[in-house]
Amino acid sequence: MRKYLLSAVAVSAVIAGSDAAYADAAAAEKWINDEFQPSALSKDEQMAEMQWFIDAAAPFSGMEINVLSEGIPTHQYESDVLTKAFEEITGIKVNHQILGEGEVVQAVQTQMQTQRNLYDAYVNDSDLIGTHSRLQLAVNLTEWMAGEAADVTSPTLDLDDFMGISFTTGPDGNLYQLPDQQFANLYWFRKDWFDNPDLKARFQEKYGYELGVPVNWSAYEDIAQFFSEDVKEIDGVTVYGHMDYGKRAPDLGWRMTDAWLSMAGTGSKGEPNGRPIDEWGIRMEEGSCNPSGASVSRGGAANGPAAVYAIRKWDEWLRNYAPPGAASYDFYQSLPALSQGNVAQQIFWYTAFLADMVKPKSEGNNTVDDEGTPLWRAAPSPHGPYWEEGQKVGYQDVGSWTILKSTPTDRAKAAWLYAQFVTSKTVDTKKSHVGLTFARDSTVRHESFTERAPKLGGVVEFYRSPDRVAWSPTGINVPDYPKLAQIWWQQIGDVNSGAFTPQEAMDRLANEMDVTMARMQQADEAANVYGGCGPRLNEPKDPSEWLGKGGAKAKLDNEKPQGMTVNYDELVARWAAN
Repeated sequence: MRKYLLSAVAVSAVIAGSDAAYADAAAAEKWINDEFQPSALSKDEQMAEMQWFIDAAAPFSGMEINVLSEGIPTHQYESDVLTKAFEEITGIKVNHQILGEGEVVQAVQTQMQTQRNLYDAYVNDSDLIGTHSRLQLAVNLTEWMAGEAADVTSPTLDLDDFMGISFTTGPDGNLYQLPDQQFANLYWFRKDWFDNPDLKARFQEKYGYELGVPVNWSAYEDIAQFFSEDVKEIDGVTVYGHMDYGKRAPDLGWRMTDAWLSMAGTGSKGEPNGRPIDEWGIRMEEGSCNPSGASVSRGGAANGPAAVYAIRKWDEWLRNYAPPGAASYDFYQSLPALSQGNVAQQIFWYTAFLADMVKPKSEGNNTVDDEGTPLWRAAPSPHGPYWEEGQKVGYQDVGSWTILKSTPTDRAKAAWLYAQFVTSKTVDTKKSHVGLTFARDSTVRHESFTERAPKLGGVVEFYRSPDRVAWSPTGINVPDYPKLAQIWWQQIGDVNSGAFTPQEAMDRLANEMDVTMARMQQADEAANVYGGCGPRLNEPKDPSEWLGKGGAKAKLDNEKPQGMTVNYDELVARWAAN
């Protein structure tokens, strides 16, 4: 395979000779020197990689394409900075639009349904892998890279370096999406408060165990109560023991489908997703590709005791221990709100908002000291009483480049070049320093992140540890993510509003999922819409025939066992030892 080893000296010499053919190489050199540092590659290796992009993009120079992603700092950097670099280097103009995640999912769904090319590529969560592998409306990247797109597939792509590649691979072994960034949901807490001797003594006296990182939900609840009802105020500021959100919007549904039920113990054992029952409560037998139900009566667990317990705790904690107004926050409002400095802990904190939590005090972040070192830390989230060893422990979002078959080939190829550019080793380390979401192993292990790790609250240590693989996105039990996800937030919103109890809401949710999957089954049986892997629902039975008998877990007599905590420094030492 041809190699490009054009050195900075050689580029300068060509520029001096006024050879217009090398104007793009001059732009590449400028971007490498001025913006794309640090990098996992040397500058000569960066130039070689960029020269490949220049040559591969030549047939598309002057083209204008459209891509879409949600609004997190990583994608904002791509939209504001990397589009300019890409255009100057390749001659391809990219309109990288930013919308809310719900709008991104809606656009993907609309393009799949209408076969009209709305966007040439999407950063679409790998949660849709079950959808893409069944519907076959997304480009099969494995086949595409080896065939039609071989001329625009970088020889330095290095798929094995992507940490989330297993999550974007379908059950057929083919790659359908290319990871762009990923972030986990972790436990977040104010370590400075937890290390306070007086607070530690008071907590020990009241609860009989040490104030530390909660291992189970019992301890999380005790800590939430302690800070909200006992501590109440620190340094003249009213403090709260919990943070969350409850606005009736699509992201309220993701709050639950993003492993909240699984953390409580709803699903079956198995990683990356439980089988036969996953974190959505949907049943699909081992060795099958056909979901068979969400409700307990069909062998699922979406309205089982563990799921109802999970929703009840979400509602109770939001009402009792979160700051006023949190119930009206959405996803994008709640995560940065921690920087106000009045919350002791959050059970489910997305590291996508790490950039907000490491801003200096001068920008209004009250959770760092004068030197910018975090007063907080991140750790594994606790699990509920229904959780068992070997079950999924948390969620990881893997935002991934997805190209739909309805996109014209030339536009798809140009978009594929952009997707590879923004995830290239030339660019990725710097992009990760800006957005603080990680996609490549070479990036998270780069020496620049070793130096920066003390200022990032344990997130680098987490991503370097073997524990990172235990946090996983939605799996293949979900047959059509866009159709099913929209059901969730409306039902959960009815709990927050008080219209329905958690049990009533989950009964309605499970039933609606089964009704929707029944329609999918009819479509698949009639026209092979899901490639034969659509739902095949079990006939409903009395729930007692499933509860604790291979279906949903039976209700526990005691849903609040003794609280358990672990010392944070010991936890990080264990990560480092691995």
